[in-house]
Amino acid sequence: MNQSKDTLLGMLVGFGTLIISLPLVLLILSLAYSYEFGYFWNQFTSYSVYTSKYLSLACLPNLFWFYFFLNRERWARARGVIFSVLVLVPYAIYVNF
Repeated sequence: MNQSKDTLLGMLVGFGTLIISLPLVLLILSLAYSYEFGYFWNQFTSYSVYTSKYLSLACLPNLFWFYFFLNRERWARARGVIFSVLVLVPYAIYVNF
């Protein structure tokens, strides 16, 4: 029972990090390319080619949590973080094709 709670906590951390990091990725891109944030947000919501690319970039901060939980031997939480990223894979494939 405790392992399933830890896995769920890892999934929540993974999805929460994705929700926070997606706007940050778009903000960094807007600052780097000197475009408005709305331009990149429109690309993310309207063009499927960019949606999967921006989601992939937003999943990178989850690597921090994965290694953080691995180093503290919280295997179930690390599994939850990986599972939250793997949930997005079918969506990214669907959007590309």
